[in-house]
Amino acid sequence: MSVGPRLDLRQSQSLVMTPQLRQAIKLLHASNVEVAAFVEEELERNPLLEREEGSVAVAPEAPVPDSAEAAASDRIAEAPLDVDLSNVQEDGESWQPASGPGGRTDFGEGLDSLETVAAASPSLRERLAEQIRLSFPEGRERMVAAALLALLDPCGRFLAEPARVADALGCEEALVEAVRGRLMRFEPVGIFARDLRECLKVQLVERGRFDPFMERLLDNLPLLAQRDMRGLQAACGVDAEDLAEMVAELRRLDPKPGAGADDETARTVQADILMRPDHDGGWVLELNSETMPRVLVNRGFAARATVSCRDRDGRNFLQEQLQSANWLVKSLEQRANTILRVASEIVRRQDGFLRHGIKFLRPLILRDVADAVELHESTVSRVTSNKYIATPRGLLELKFFFTTALGGTSGAEAVSAEVVRHRIRSLIQDETAETVLSDDAIVARLREEGVDIARRTVAKYREALRIPSSVERRRQKAAG
Repeated sequence: MSVGPRLDLRQSQSLVMTPQLRQAIKLLHASNVEVAAFVEEELERNPLLEREEGSVAVAPEAPVPDSAEAAASDRIAEAPLDVDLSNVQEDGESWQPASGPGGRTDFGEGLDSLETVAAASPSLRERLAEQIRLSFPEGRERMVAAALLALLDPCGRFLAEPARVADALGCEEALVEAVRGRLMRFEPVGIFARDLRECLKVQLVERGRFDPFMERLLDNLPLLAQRDMRGLQAACGVDAEDLAEMVAELRRLDPKPGAGADDETARTVQADILMRPDHDGGWVLELNSETMPRVLVNRGFAARATVSCRDRDGRNFLQEQLQSANWLVKSLEQRANTILRVASEIVRRQDGFLRHGIKFLRPLILRDVADAVELHESTVSRVTSNKYIATPRGLLELKFFFTTALGGTSGAEAVSAEVVRHRIRSLIQDETAETVLSDDAIVARLREEGVDIARRTVAKYREALRIPSSVERRRQKAAG
């Protein structure tokens, strides 16, 4: 047998990720703001593309805070009391906390109008003002709380001297500190703290993790910043393993609860899909025309330019731009159709939740929707990322509807993990000082209701909800 080179012809199939295909996948995953920004770039680059009449241009990006301003918020120093407090009266009548419109967050039983659920989310100060209105009766305490809110640092710190605030308001310093102590328990926990130690302490207390050893660690934060672990072990009186767990606990806390709370991206979230009930008892879904960019291909200009262009490179350029414009229009149309298909299937499966509330949220995974709409799971995952739907239950991300299932006892039907978290919150909200439930008691209650759940899962859900332990809750209720 002779050995030598030869030529063979073979046919094979392979999937090639062209630049257009990669860009189409990115468009499917991108949010409406990102897609609008990309379309703006294409409109500037491609002379054959034009915006459809009535389509809205993308809004300019929000200015980035100056790094020096961000660094200044870290310094714990005395802040000048330069805010006019003359309009804050003792009777509380002149101060009306602002409240921004937005979707429901309690998943109540009533249905909200589409205009309400599609409105913008309130800012951090608006949320804090609403909590003040609900927590403080009209009078001196509400007046002091309003003044403290006016002096709040962008990062959530309170840098003014309580004594100066008391002098400006004509009240006792003890009253200012008492009100600030209550404000620090507001959401986000740790807001209104005067320094990093106080901010971390409040969060640890809320989680039921504050003990004498953790207090010593907070007293020696400079050693932690210097990574002096031997010094920390000696100062705290713990071994290396316990110290590592304590440091890991600190890292899970938020040192700046107010930072990023008013992020422009979070405040300008708009619904990609709008839904409303129809006359037959079902739901009508439609894409939000205000967030969906629409472009057209100017074929007349393309034809005239091609005829008048005598240069080969010019004609090749026009041909490439025409293909790119056609691809963009087709990709945007395909993206819109895919979003509607996936959203329609999600709404069909979660009809009970949309009509009756969180108790009827069903467990759902990507594979269920992918099989129903004949798409790959990865495609459904991209479609449901960064996409929002305005429902009667609020403005929700499509990812919200996908929850893991917890098994039922004695063959009962599986329950959504989100439903279980809501039930845990409800049980704890109904507690009194004499009926505080431990995690084991909550497990027993849930198993009586047909939910097979472990105690560590209850503890994990409770901590995710920022609910302190039963010991801390009993202490709080006994004191208040």
